[in-house]
Amino acid sequence: MVATAKKFGRVPSAVARLATSPELLNGFLKLSAIFEATTLTALEREVLIMTVAARNECHLCVAMHTATLTRLSASPDLVAALRAEAPLPEPRLEALRVFVHAVMDTRGEAPAEALELFTGAGYTQRNALEVVLGIGTYTLSTYANRLTRAPLDDAFAEHAWHAA
Repeated sequence: MVATAKKFGRVPSAVARLATSPELLNGFLKLSAIFEATTLTALEREVLIMTVAARNECHLCVAMHTATLTRLSASPDLVAALRAEAPLPEPRLEALRVFVHAVMDTRGEAPAEALELFTGAGYTQRNALEVVLGIGTYTLSTYANRLTRAPLDDAFAEHAWHAA
């Protein structure tokens, strides 16, 4: 939990709730650390996380990762589009967002055209597999947060979000 506290400046209540299952928490933290070590940039990883969080309607994850995007100096237009599940203003990041949806929608059997659009934006086959890792990691988190009805911490209140 040290890495989580370092990333967010504290241990979010959701992480504390996940700790009621040390196995789940340990699995999530390990997977998250592995995902952080991928060749995707920090901004690309956050785009993926926000795409999964919004799709899975995890109000807590969207708020937490909005704060992370703010710390990364992401453009307000990018953050707003991610929160609205709208097309992104940056073509490369939009290709990533569309590919994440394609992988989620097809349970991994993304059409060849989706992969071609993704790689056409400069991503690699390795990146495509890293997308699968990110989706798995943050689906685990969003599902657990929804199941435990994790509340929004005051530290993230300014980034509160509700599904449309």
